[in-house]
Amino acid sequence: MSKQVGEPLLKVRHLKQYFNEGQNNEVRAIDDISFDIYPGETFGLVGESGSGKTTTGRAIIRLYNPTDGQIIFEGNDIAQLKSRHDMLDFRKDIQMIFQDPYASLNPRMKVEDIIAEGLTIHNLVKSKSDLKTKVGELLSKVGLNPNHGSRYPHEFSGGQRQRIGIARALAVNPKMIVADEPISALDVSIQAQVVNLLQELQDEFDLTFLFIAHDLSMVKYISDRIGVMYHGKLVEMGAADEIYFHGLHPYTKSLLSAIPLPDPIYERNRKRITYDHAEFSGDEMMTEIAPGHYVYCRPDEVDGYKKEYQQRLG
Repeated sequence: MSKQVGEPLLKVRHLKQYFNEGQNNEVRAIDDISFDIYPGETFGLVGESGSGKTTTGRAIIRLYNPTDGQIIFEGNDIAQLKSRHDMLDFRKDIQMIFQDPYASLNPRMKVEDIIAEGLTIHNLVKSKSDLKTKVGELLSKVGLNPNHGSRYPHEFSGGQRQRIGIARALAVNPKMIVADEPISALDVSIQAQVVNLLQELQDEFDLTFLFIAHDLSMVKYISDRIGVMYHGKLVEMGAADEIYFHGLHPYTKSLLSAIPLPDPIYERNRKRITYDHAEFSGDEMMTEIAPGHYVYCRPDEVDGYKKEYQQRLG
């Protein structure tokens, strides 16, 4: 069921993020991308390492100042937020779960202090006893023992540390969470537990997610819509099932061909598709090939993509 109802919570318009701009070593980490995320939706952003996924997430929460373009959250262009009060409000409404649960928690702070930090900064509790109660509740919500608050991060496993990171993000009642590869550093057996936890919390707290990952099968499982990134550009975007079963762009096909299945006969015959890409010509644009399904292509490629899509359905 589509969650694209009403106004988008987040609008990204022609976003560019260049590093060392104008120099010989200029890096175009994000190069003119646009997408919307609707309230209560999970938008998956997928691509290989270096495609610009994490930079997109960090630009959205304004850890970077974008080179160009707009990021509009709840109708406000976040580039125009100047006062400390406005930035605090914005930081409260959009939180981030970081990729590395080992590096993202301060090793010198107790878990209860890590989670309480946001509550204190945003004045969300009235007393120390309220603070302790709230931290205990948050630890319970993410499947940890409330008594664990007095421990330090090194006393926990990777999966437990990521749960602490999730509790920290939840503490300030955000409207949206940017989850930057939140499971890539975890054992496979723990990954599904964390993803299921995120889905449960989304339903309970009416959260909106930008879920960043390189595993297309996991992104398909958790996302309503998916955007595929390559070299700083969105090359395909659509409903999760559309991208997974009817991916059209050659790069999307190469990602899909890399997904292993627990079937020895299939694996024996699986053909990896290598995406051999020359530079973009500059004539490409995001074009709607089917309702809600967009591909980054040249005008002369549109009919071919539409024909291939119809054949797939046929």
